[in-house]
Amino acid sequence: MVTLKAARVLHVDTGRIEAPGLVTVDGDRIAGGGRGGGGDGDVLDLGDVTLLPGLMDMEVNLLMGGRGEVPGLSPVQDDPPLRMLRGVANARRTLRSGFTTVRNLGLFVKTGGYLLDVALAKAIDAGWIDGPRIVPAGHAITPTGGHLDPTMFAAYAPGIMPLSLEEGIANGVDEVRKAVRHQIKYGAQLIKVCASGGVMSHTGTAGAQHYSDEELRAIVDEAHRRGLKVAAHTHGAAAVRAAVEAGIDCIEHGFLLDDETIELMAERGTFLVATTALIDGMDISKAPPELKAKAGEIFPHARTVVARALKAGVRIAVGTDAPAIPHGRGAQELIALVERGMTPLEVLRAATVNAAELIDAEDRGRIAEGLLADLIAVPGHPLEDISVMADVRFVMKGGKVFRHERD
Repeated sequence: MVTLKAARVLHVDTGRIEAPGLVTVDGDRIAGGGRGGGGDGDVLDLGDVTLLPGLMDMEVNLLMGGRGEVPGLSPVQDDPPLRMLRGVANARRTLRSGFTTVRNLGLFVKTGGYLLDVALAKAIDAGWIDGPRIVPAGHAITPTGGHLDPTMFAAYAPGIMPLSLEEGIANGVDEVRKAVRHQIKYGAQLIKVCASGGVMSHTGTAGAQHYSDEELRAIVDEAHRRGLKVAAHTHGAAAVRAAVEAGIDCIEHGFLLDDETIELMAERGTFLVATTALIDGMDISKAPPELKAKAGEIFPHARTVVARALKAGVRIAVGTDAPAIPHGRGAQELIALVERGMTPLEVLRAATVNAAELIDAEDRGRIAEGLLADLIAVPGHPLEDISVMADVRFVMKGGKVFRHERD
């Protein structure tokens, strides 16, 4: 048993701050807390910091990004072992930045059908490597030529890196059902689908609906009958509306949402993972002219989405879309959400209690007795200055310390 002592403890669910604060950890669980100078077991004094629950990122791809990656060529240069090693490095970087749980939202590379994020999650859970808890989606499901068909990102010639149904390329109701079943069979804990075009796909408009209504309903039916949620990469308002009406649980990005569709999301309880920091941080200086034109048209509208969704009552969970912003710099998304109109407390809830609700995880996201001891500490007062979340000094996951720095 160990007691963590901090200048402040922030309870994100209520906004209450205890100063000074104590959190007692027994094994991998929180055993209690309170104020004062005592504590059960060994006392670990963290100093002048704010202790709060571990953060959660609802959209990452740990198998992409990192040092040495060549954009556009990586899908045909990195074999599965090398890609897995990328994941190991990115997972460690993500955990050390304060994110103790992530959703890995869909491989879209050639792996021979192997679900690398499932393997990465198992290795982390076994303690072989350091990383956050991973909710893996396996391969993203997309139609031929869809946004998450990786051949679209670099406009490859025909025959370059053909992908199989087991790797997520599926067309028609029968194929999408089989694709969902394959992901579930080999360990996916949620399903990721490409429901519209994207900014970085070379053909078509970013908002165009890719799967038919019938295909979307089939995907949702297969997933929900097995108890899995469905997340959809979707930009265009009409495509989002189709996804929501099909029963999809979470919209990723939603850069072209209109007010009517936002109201529908609020009514249906559909989550939004806005990934808004990438709008400011994505380097498109070397992108082809057609992609620059898309970004120039879409990004200004996208900057208005969070404030309108928040006003309408849409539930928002934090997602970075890393490596769209670099792994380990997830605080950029928290800062961007405040700039878009959320309060620091609303942002921290979106990264903890809201995210926990999205993944049906009742064992994390708050500091309370019996919950997982996933805890982080930052200097200063995050409710006054959200930028301190970029300076994580302490990380504990499941009662084990992965980072501890003192001034």
